Amino acid sequence: MKAAFIRSKGPVDNLEVGEFPNPEPGNDEVVIRVVISAVNPIDVYIRSGMALMNVPMPFIPGCDFSGVIESVGNQVQGWSAGDRVWGSNQGLLGRQGTLAEKVVCHPQFIYPIPDGVTFESAAAGGLVGITAAIGLFQKAQLMSGESIFVSGGGGAIGSTVIQMARAVGAHVAATSSSDEKVRECTGLGARFVQKYTDPGWMDAIRHAVPAGFDVLWETSRSPNFDALVSLAADNARLVLMAGRDARPEFPVGPFYVKGCALFGFAMFKSPPHQQREAAHLVNDLMAHGKLLPKIAAHFSLHEAANAHSLQESMTLNPSPNSPTGKILVHISDTL
Repeated sequence: MKAAFIRSKGPVDNLEVGEFPNPEPGNDEVVIRVVISAVNPIDVYIRSGMALMNVPMPFIPGCDFSGVIESVGNQVQGWSAGDRVWGSNQGLLGRQGTLAEKVVCHPQFIYPIPDGVTFESAAAGGLVGITAAIGLFQKAQLMSGESIFVSGGGGAIGSTVIQMARAVGAHVAATSSSDEKVRECTGLGARFVQKYTDPGWMDAIRHAVPAGFDVLWETSRSPNFDALVSLAADNARLVLMAGRDARPEFPVGPFYVKGCALFGFAMFKSPPHQQREAAHLVNDLMAHGKLLPKIAAHFSLHEAANAHSLQESMTLNPSPNSPTGKILVHISDTL
Protein backbone atom coordinates (compact mmCIF):
# COMPACT_ATOMS: atom_id res chain seq x y z
CA MET A 1 0.00 0.00 0.00
CA LYS A 2 0.98 3.66 -0.32
CA ALA A 3 1.76 5.54 2.88
CA ALA A 4 3.54 8.61 4.24
CA PHE A 5 6.11 7.55 6.83
CA ILE A 6 9.35 8.42 8.58
CA ARG A 7 12.44 6.30 9.14
CA SER A 8 13.59 8.52 12.01
CA LYS A 9 12.12 11.38 14.00
CA GLY A 10 13.03 14.87 12.93
CA PRO A 11 12.11 17.67 10.52
CA VAL A 12 9.28 17.52 8.04
CA ASP A 13 11.74 16.51 5.30
CA ASN A 14 11.96 13.11 7.01
CA LEU A 15 8.39 12.39 5.90
CA GLU A 16 8.41 10.38 2.68
CA VAL A 17 5.71 8.76 0.57
CA GLY A 18 6.11 5.31 -0.89
CA GLU A 19 5.24 1.64 -0.62
CA PHE A 20 4.67 0.30 2.88
CA PRO A 21 3.77 -3.25 3.96
CA ASN A 22 0.05 -3.91 4.27
CA PRO A 23 -1.04 -4.05 7.93
CA GLU A 24 -1.56 -7.49 9.39
CA PRO A 25 -4.74 -7.61 11.50
CA GLY A 26 -5.35 -9.81 14.49
CA ASN A 27 -8.51 -11.84 14.95
CA ASP A 28 -9.96 -9.06 17.10
CA GLU A 29 -9.18 -6.21 14.68
CA VAL A 30 -10.60 -4.66 11.51
CA VAL A 31 -8.89 -3.44 8.35
CA ILE A 32 -10.10 -0.06 7.10
CA ARG A 33 -9.46 1.51 3.72
CA VAL A 34 -8.78 5.16 4.53
CA VAL A 35 -10.58 7.90 2.62
CA ILE A 36 -9.44 10.94 4.65
CA SER A 37 -6.69 11.39 7.23
CA ALA A 38 -6.64 14.57 9.33
CA VAL A 39 -3.46 16.15 10.72
CA ASN A 40 -3.21 17.27 14.36
CA PRO A 41 -0.54 19.04 16.43
CA ILE A 42 0.24 15.76 18.23
CA ASP A 43 1.26 14.29 14.86
CA VAL A 44 3.83 17.06 14.49
CA TYR A 45 5.09 16.55 18.04
CA ILE A 46 5.56 12.82 17.51
CA ARG A 47 7.12 13.12 14.04
CA SER A 48 9.58 15.78 15.18
CA GLY A 49 10.50 14.08 18.45
CA MET A 50 9.05 16.88 20.60
CA ALA A 51 6.72 14.31 22.18
CA LEU A 52 8.73 11.55 23.84
CA MET A 53 6.57 8.67 22.66
CA ASN A 54 7.95 5.34 21.50
CA VAL A 55 6.80 4.42 18.00
CA PRO A 56 7.71 1.61 15.60
CA MET A 57 10.12 2.43 12.80
CA PRO A 58 9.44 3.08 10.02
CA PHE A 59 6.42 4.93 11.37
CA ILE A 60 3.22 6.25 9.79
CA PRO A 61 1.93 9.37 11.63
CA GLY A 62 -1.71 10.31 11.99
CA CYS A 63 -4.49 9.90 14.57
CA ASP A 64 -7.72 10.79 12.75
CA PHE A 65 -9.27 8.96 9.82
CA SER A 66 -12.50 8.24 8.02
CA GLY A 67 -12.97 5.30 5.70
CA VAL A 68 -14.70 2.03 4.95
CA ILE A 69 -14.17 -1.32 6.65
CA GLU A 70 -12.50 -3.74 4.26
CA SER A 71 -12.42 -6.85 6.46
CA VAL A 72 -13.12 -7.92 10.06
CA GLY A 73 -11.39 -10.47 12.26
CA ASN A 74 -13.30 -13.61 13.20
CA GLN A 75 -13.60 -12.42 16.81
CA VAL A 76 -15.08 -9.03 15.87
CA GLN A 77 -18.79 -8.50 16.40
CA GLY A 78 -21.01 -5.61 15.39
CA TRP A 79 -19.01 -4.51 12.37
CA SER A 80 -19.11 -5.61 8.72
CA ALA A 81 -17.18 -5.01 5.53
CA GLY A 82 -18.55 -1.90 3.84
CA ASP A 83 -19.39 -0.01 7.03
CA ARG A 84 -18.46 3.70 6.95
CA VAL A 85 -16.40 4.51 10.05
CA TRP A 86 -14.16 7.09 11.67
CA GLY A 87 -11.60 6.98 14.42
CA SER A 88 -9.12 9.13 16.30
CA ASN A 89 -6.65 7.03 18.23
CA GLN A 90 -4.17 5.62 15.73
CA GLY A 91 -0.51 6.68 15.48
CA LEU A 92 -0.20 6.70 19.27
CA LEU A 93 1.25 4.46 21.97
CA GLY A 94 2.90 2.08 19.53
CA ARG A 95 0.14 2.00 16.89
CA GLN A 96 0.78 2.87 13.25
CA GLY A 97 -1.04 5.95 12.01
CA THR A 98 -3.47 6.97 9.31
CA LEU A 99 -1.48 8.60 6.49
CA ALA A 100 -1.86 5.36 4.57
CA GLU A 101 -4.25 3.57 2.28
CA LYS A 102 -5.13 1.08 5.02
CA VAL A 103 -5.15 1.00 8.81
CA VAL A 104 -5.74 -1.77 11.32
CA CYS A 105 -7.88 -0.79 14.30
CA HIS A 106 -9.30 -2.37 17.40
CA PRO A 107 -13.11 -1.99 17.34
CA GLN A 108 -13.05 0.00 20.60
CA PHE A 109 -11.51 2.90 18.69
CA ILE A 110 -13.85 3.07 15.70
CA TYR A 111 -17.26 4.71 15.38
CA PRO A 112 -19.97 4.72 12.68
CA ILE A 113 -20.32 7.68 10.34
CA PRO A 114 -23.94 8.85 10.58
CA ASP A 115 -26.06 9.07 7.45
CA GLY A 116 -25.66 12.44 5.80
CA VAL A 117 -22.23 13.10 7.35
CA THR A 118 -19.35 13.27 4.87
CA PHE A 119 -16.00 11.53 5.13
CA GLU A 120 -14.42 15.00 5.37
CA SER A 121 -16.49 16.05 8.38
CA ALA A 122 -16.06 12.69 10.10
CA ALA A 123 -12.27 12.87 9.85
CA ALA A 124 -12.07 16.57 10.71
CA GLY A 125 -14.30 16.18 13.75
CA GLY A 126 -12.41 13.27 15.30
CA LEU A 127 -9.76 14.37 17.77
CA VAL A 128 -11.18 17.86 18.23
CA GLY A 129 -14.71 16.55 18.78
CA ILE A 130 -13.73 13.90 21.32
CA THR A 131 -11.44 16.38 23.08
CA ALA A 132 -14.17 19.02 23.31
CA ALA A 133 -16.78 16.55 24.53
CA ILE A 134 -14.54 15.07 27.22
CA GLY A 135 -13.39 18.47 28.43
CA LEU A 136 -16.80 20.14 28.44
CA PHE A 137 -18.99 17.39 29.79
CA GLN A 138 -16.91 14.67 31.43
CA LYS A 139 -14.44 17.04 33.08
CA ALA A 140 -16.02 20.50 33.47
CA GLN A 141 -19.62 19.19 33.45
CA LEU A 142 -20.92 22.22 31.57
CA MET A 143 -24.69 22.62 31.90
CA SER A 144 -27.39 24.52 30.04
CA GLY A 145 -27.60 28.13 31.10
CA GLU A 146 -24.00 28.34 32.31
CA SER A 147 -21.43 30.70 30.82
CA ILE A 148 -18.18 29.64 29.16
CA PHE A 149 -15.16 31.60 28.00
CA VAL A 150 -13.16 30.11 25.12
CA SER A 151 -9.64 31.47 24.70
CA GLY A 152 -8.78 31.01 21.04
CA GLY A 153 -12.25 30.33 19.71
CA GLY A 154 -11.25 30.60 16.05
CA GLY A 155 -9.13 27.45 15.98
CA ALA A 156 -10.06 23.82 15.36
CA ILE A 157 -10.57 23.02 19.04
CA GLY A 158 -11.99 26.40 19.99
CA SER A 159 -14.59 26.44 17.23
CA THR A 160 -15.67 22.93 18.22
CA VAL A 161 -15.99 23.93 21.87
CA ILE A 162 -18.14 26.92 20.90
CA GLN A 163 -20.50 24.76 18.83
CA MET A 164 -20.84 22.05 21.48
CA ALA A 165 -21.41 24.58 24.27
CA ARG A 166 -24.11 26.33 22.25
CA ALA A 167 -25.73 22.99 21.41
CA VAL A 168 -26.43 22.37 25.11
CA GLY A 169 -27.66 25.88 25.79
CA ALA A 170 -24.58 27.50 27.34
CA HIS A 171 -23.74 31.19 26.89
CA VAL A 172 -20.41 31.57 25.07
CA ALA A 173 -17.82 34.34 24.95
CA ALA A 174 -14.50 33.95 23.17
CA THR A 175 -11.31 35.57 21.99
CA SER A 176 -9.67 35.19 18.61
CA SER A 177 -6.82 36.74 16.66
CA SER A 178 -8.38 38.64 13.75
CA ASP A 179 -11.55 40.38 12.64
CA GLU A 180 -12.35 37.51 10.29
CA LYS A 181 -12.02 34.93 13.05
CA VAL A 182 -14.10 37.09 15.37
CA ARG A 183 -16.88 37.01 12.78
CA GLU A 184 -16.52 33.25 12.46
CA CYS A 185 -16.84 32.75 16.21
CA THR A 186 -19.94 34.94 16.24
CA GLY A 187 -21.40 32.90 13.41
CA LEU A 188 -20.85 29.73 15.42
CA GLY A 189 -22.93 31.11 18.27
CA ALA A 190 -20.58 33.03 20.57
CA ARG A 191 -22.47 35.99 22.06
CA PHE A 192 -19.42 38.13 22.64
CA VAL A 193 -16.05 37.86 20.87
CA GLN A 194 -12.98 40.03 21.35
CA LYS A 195 -9.61 40.10 19.56
CA TYR A 196 -6.94 39.13 22.07
CA THR A 197 -4.52 41.38 20.16
CA ASP A 198 -6.55 44.43 21.25
CA PRO A 199 -5.43 46.23 24.41
CA GLY A 200 -8.16 46.09 26.99
CA TRP A 201 -9.74 42.91 25.64
CA MET A 202 -10.03 41.50 29.13
CA ASP A 203 -11.84 44.56 30.50
CA ALA A 204 -14.25 44.37 27.57
CA ILE A 205 -15.07 40.73 28.27
CA ARG A 206 -15.37 41.36 32.01
CA HIS A 207 -17.79 44.22 31.25
CA ALA A 208 -19.84 41.96 28.96
CA VAL A 209 -20.05 39.16 31.55
CA PRO A 210 -19.56 40.87 34.93
CA ALA A 211 -20.58 37.81 36.96
CA GLY A 212 -17.67 35.84 35.54
CA PHE A 213 -17.60 32.51 33.74
CA ASP A 214 -18.57 29.08 35.04
CA VAL A 215 -16.19 27.32 32.63
CA LEU A 216 -13.03 28.65 30.98
CA TRP A 217 -11.37 26.73 28.14
CA GLU A 218 -7.75 27.57 27.30
CA THR A 219 -6.37 26.55 23.89
CA SER A 220 -3.12 28.51 24.03
CA ARG A 221 0.27 26.82 24.37
CA SER A 222 1.16 29.62 26.84
CA PRO A 223 -1.80 30.03 29.20
CA ASN A 224 -2.27 33.23 31.16
CA PHE A 225 -3.71 32.03 34.47
CA ASP A 226 -3.92 35.53 35.92
CA ALA A 227 -6.31 36.48 33.12
CA LEU A 228 -8.29 33.26 33.29
CA VAL A 229 -8.79 33.28 37.04
CA SER A 230 -9.71 36.96 37.02
CA LEU A 231 -12.53 36.12 34.58
CA ALA A 232 -13.73 33.14 36.60
CA ALA A 233 -16.90 33.05 38.66
CA ASP A 234 -17.00 31.34 42.03
CA ASN A 235 -16.66 27.55 41.64
CA ALA A 236 -15.48 27.92 38.04
CA ARG A 237 -13.88 25.05 36.17
CA LEU A 238 -10.79 25.66 34.00
CA VAL A 239 -9.89 23.26 31.18
CA LEU A 240 -6.39 22.84 29.71
CA MET A 241 -5.51 20.69 26.71
CA ALA A 242 -2.38 22.38 25.32
CA GLY A 243 0.96 23.82 26.38
CA ARG A 244 3.07 20.74 27.09
CA ASP A 245 6.19 22.87 27.66
CA ALA A 246 4.48 25.79 29.41
CA ARG A 247 5.56 26.78 32.94
CA PRO A 248 3.43 29.89 33.65
CA GLU A 249 2.94 31.72 36.92
CA PHE A 250 -0.20 30.67 38.79
CA PRO A 251 -2.39 32.91 41.01
CA VAL A 252 -2.87 30.45 43.85
CA GLY A 253 -4.73 32.81 46.18
CA PRO A 254 -7.48 34.02 43.79
CA PHE A 255 -7.86 30.49 42.44
CA TYR A 256 -8.61 28.81 45.75
CA VAL A 257 -10.57 31.71 47.21
CA LYS A 258 -12.98 31.45 44.28
CA GLY A 259 -13.16 27.68 44.77
CA CYS A 260 -12.02 26.95 41.22
CA ALA A 261 -11.11 23.56 39.78
CA LEU A 262 -8.52 22.87 37.07
CA PHE A 263 -8.71 20.00 34.59
CA GLY A 264 -5.86 19.05 32.28
CA PHE A 265 -6.04 16.07 29.98
CA ALA A 266 -4.79 14.48 26.78
CA MET A 267 -7.70 12.97 24.86
CA PHE A 268 -5.82 9.85 23.74
CA LYS A 269 -5.07 8.89 27.35
CA SER A 270 -8.77 8.81 28.23
CA PRO A 271 -10.16 5.27 28.68
CA PRO A 272 -11.85 3.81 25.59
CA HIS A 273 -15.32 3.95 27.17
CA GLN A 274 -14.92 7.70 27.80
CA GLN A 275 -13.78 8.28 24.23
CA ARG A 276 -16.72 6.25 22.92
CA GLU A 277 -19.20 8.26 25.01
CA ALA A 278 -17.70 11.44 23.59
CA ALA A 279 -17.77 10.04 20.04
CA HIS A 280 -21.49 9.25 20.38
CA LEU A 281 -22.12 12.91 21.23
CA VAL A 282 -19.97 14.03 18.28
CA ASN A 283 -22.01 11.78 15.97
CA ASP A 284 -25.32 13.02 17.34
CA LEU A 285 -24.36 16.68 16.91
CA MET A 286 -22.98 16.17 13.40
CA ALA A 287 -26.04 14.15 12.35
CA HIS A 288 -28.33 16.98 13.50
CA GLY A 289 -26.26 19.74 11.90
CA LYS A 290 -25.17 21.23 15.23
CA LEU A 291 -21.46 20.51 14.75
CA LEU A 292 -19.62 21.35 11.54
CA PRO A 293 -15.86 20.84 11.92
CA LYS A 294 -13.76 23.69 10.61
CA ILE A 295 -11.43 22.73 7.74
CA ALA A 296 -8.34 24.79 6.93
CA ALA A 297 -6.80 23.02 3.93
CA HIS A 298 -6.84 19.93 1.72
CA PHE A 299 -3.85 17.90 0.50
CA SER A 300 -3.22 14.64 -1.32
CA LEU A 301 -1.21 11.79 0.20
CA HIS A 302 1.77 12.77 -1.96
CA GLU A 303 1.57 16.22 -0.35
CA ALA A 304 1.69 14.84 3.21
CA ALA A 305 4.92 16.71 3.99
CA ASN A 306 3.26 19.99 2.96
CA ALA A 307 0.33 19.17 5.23
CA HIS A 308 2.70 18.57 8.15
CA SER A 309 4.61 21.75 7.36
CA LEU A 310 1.41 23.79 7.46
CA GLN A 311 0.32 22.19 10.74
CA GLU A 312 3.73 22.86 12.24
CA SER A 313 3.51 26.52 11.26
CA MET A 314 -0.05 26.85 12.60
CA THR A 315 0.93 25.20 15.89
CA LEU A 316 4.39 26.52 16.65
CA ASN A 317 4.43 29.89 14.86
CA PRO A 318 0.83 31.10 14.66
CA SER A 319 -0.07 34.61 13.56
CA PRO A 320 -3.38 36.47 13.27
CA ASN A 321 -3.38 35.61 9.55
CA SER A 322 -2.64 31.91 10.01
CA PRO A 323 -5.34 29.56 8.73
CA THR A 324 -7.26 27.72 11.40
CA GLY A 325 -9.14 24.47 11.38
CA LYS A 326 -8.29 20.92 10.45
CA ILE A 327 -5.87 19.93 7.69
CA LEU A 328 -7.22 17.02 5.64
CA VAL A 329 -5.16 14.59 3.57
CA HIS A 330 -7.21 12.81 0.91
CA ILE A 331 -6.04 9.20 0.63
CA SER A 332 -8.72 7.68 -1.61
CA ASP A 333 -11.02 9.66 -3.88
CA THR A 334 -13.64 6.93 -4.23
CA LEU A 335 -14.27 3.45 -2.91
